[in-house]
Amino acid sequence: MLEINNIVYRCCVLLFCHLQEYNATVEFLWAPLLVESNSDDPVNHRLSERIIRPDSVLKHSSQWEHADILIFNSYLWWRQGPVKLLWSSEENGNCEELDGLGAMELAMGAWADWVASKVIPQKKRVFFVTTSPTHFWSQEWEPGSEGNCYNQMRPITLEGYWGSGSDLPTMRMVDKVLSGLGSKVSVINITQLSEYRKDGHPSIYRKFWETLSPQQLANPASYSDCIHWCLPGVPDVWNELIFHFL
Repeated sequence: MLEINNIVYRCCVLLFCHLQEYNATVEFLWAPLLVESNSDDPVNHRLSERIIRPDSVLKHSSQWEHADILIFNSYLWWRQGPVKLLWSSEENGNCEELDGLGAMELAMGAWADWVASKVIPQKKRVFFVTTSPTHFWSQEWEPGSEGNCYNQMRPITLEGYWGSGSDLPTMRMVDKVLSGLGSKVSVINITQLSEYRKDGHPSIYRKFWETLSPQQLANPASYSDCIHWCLPGVPDVWNELIFHFL
């Protein structure tokens, strides 16, 4: 029987919990761009521009090294426009700008270098979870309609469906990086199975951190959350896949 002492899941909130019955510690660590960035604060990260140090994972990897099992993912934060690259530790150093896909490839490369040099598969398990898609445009699964995930109560039934919520060029880039790591990383592919579940988002039924305007409240679809996923449901299947690999 495999004894799991520490599991680290890179996610959207900071959380620490120790399960005494299993002698297991579960940590959720906030590192949305994998490398060091100006978005590393788990509370104050809603910034007008993203700045990353594309060659530096040291800040975050110091928290990864103690874990027996690591589960990573990184995607949607790269789809918010161009990213600025800071190649030095100087806070006000010169930056160059790159599109999200190119910047993510640099960050994935730095992360992969860390995995290649630090991970011994017999001692540490590393997983990378693929894209969790969005459902912003109902016309993609129902041509001629207008809307998003709001009020969607049934899965998509089109066999082989792919929407714009899954950026295929990004997926191909991630696949290329991961394929170079061989047995050091196991891929948890949750993308297309999640594409079918336009009904799996929290929609308007979640806490919104900014006050909604009367105009928004009068039009629920305008503030429907079609990015995140609610429980129980799709994320439970993601967990079942991880348990299968373990």
